[in-house]
Amino acid sequence: MELKKITPFCYEIPKSGSMRVPGRVFMSERMAAQSREEEALKQVANVATLPGILKAAMAMPDMHWGYGFPIGGVAAFDWDTGVISPGGVGYDINCGVRLAGTGLEEKEVRPVVDRLVNALFQNIPSGVGSTGSVKLPPKEVMKVLREGGRWAVRQGFGDPSDVERTEDGGCMAEADPSVISDRALTRGAKQLGTLGSGNHFLEVGVVEEIFDDETARTFGLFQNQVTVLLHSGSRGLGYQVCDDSLAFMAKHVRTLDIQLPDRQLACAMIRSDAGQRYYAAMACAANYAWANRQIMLHRARETFQQVLGIGPRDLAMHQVYDICHNIAKRETHTVDGRMRTVCVHRKGATRAFPPGHPAICEAYRHVGQPILIPGDMGTASYVLAGTQTAMEESFGSTCHGAGRVLSRTAAKKKSKGRAIHRELADKGILVKWTGRSTLAEEMPDAYKDIDQVVDTVHGAGISKKVAKLRPICVIKG
Repeated sequence: MELKKITPFCYEIPKSGSMRVPGRVFMSERMAAQSREEEALKQVANVATLPGILKAAMAMPDMHWGYGFPIGGVAAFDWDTGVISPGGVGYDINCGVRLAGTGLEEKEVRPVVDRLVNALFQNIPSGVGSTGSVKLPPKEVMKVLREGGRWAVRQGFGDPSDVERTEDGGCMAEADPSVISDRALTRGAKQLGTLGSGNHFLEVGVVEEIFDDETARTFGLFQNQVTVLLHSGSRGLGYQVCDDSLAFMAKHVRTLDIQLPDRQLACAMIRSDAGQRYYAAMACAANYAWANRQIMLHRARETFQQVLGIGPRDLAMHQVYDICHNIAKRETHTVDGRMRTVCVHRKGATRAFPPGHPAICEAYRHVGQPILIPGDMGTASYVLAGTQTAMEESFGSTCHGAGRVLSRTAAKKKSKGRAIHRELADKGILVKWTGRSTLAEEMPDAYKDIDQVVDTVHGAGISKKVAKLRPICVIKG
């Protein structure tokens, strides 16, 4: 796949064949030289063939192969003439990250970190098929799907300020529970407040480095501060919504005059009944994910207070932000000098809106939207902020994490004979896990260098570094 360097941190796949627009990949020269992402690059070119796509099919430096769209992919489609595709969102709808800061420093938590990680592991269920203490009848699940994080706060799980500092206020208004299958509702009835499996985690960390003092202060972050990072999504309900939608779209797309280079790009015109039905179902799953993370943050607050023997005032655990990774959104962007209503697909990518944008909560509007970039469990995570350059170059988007470099099978093979938990303990990181092969599949070697990924988006100007977090204990599914 031909790559043409257009800036020090951006490469282009020239428009050819049935591509309607070029491809654009944000990566450094070093990453381009090391790239083994041929399949993901082909997927970028495939996305560029879809009707209504604007400017370019894009990929972030953490990109790797995914279903239809690459993970790390961004594509915006004209709302009137473009398509919406479940493959451009992914199976784990609104897989996202929530960060909370505390009033504590590492020295206050380190003496009880063993007890803390065990209590968090006990109080926040993880693993494949895990179920939580919040079990609901179908009618109440429907309320969750309509109201998202707001439902959770109304039930006593957290504080209204949490919702204020959540993307979209923790609720997509377009959600319509009537389009959700009974199977999806059943799967969602018992999984609220659970992490799930794979790369999902809860991480207690410490602010190790601050790059932008003013923005860090605005976000409530300070040196040596203890933080909590949650990474999870819409669990079995979201998976079922995607599965149901793909089954329908695969048949529906055959009725359209669209030639797909890959059947995994099954889609519908956004404004069609089929497109709007998927959008409404996806919004339901997104709302479920926000409620899920809201409940887990509440459980984390309770656990910290229990283990440390302190009250809410001394803990001072406040939500910094909650952001989506897998979503499609109706947004307004400037394209070719005029404002356009578009549907931005972000799959393994995150929103990066600039200072002054009305979608950012008032507390942060003057510095830009917080961006939360988790690394793997053995390295760092980052807090960034959105920029105007992102609005101009990437439809207000940036990367979402380190990005896999080894498949789960390859990671398990490479980990043979190693005790990953001991390697992490030697770095001062305690880990608890559920799945037998989880640590092998999610070991640090399985991921790209998070520092390189973040330096690339910072260098490209599509987000700016604010703070770096170091893990001290991690729970994995």
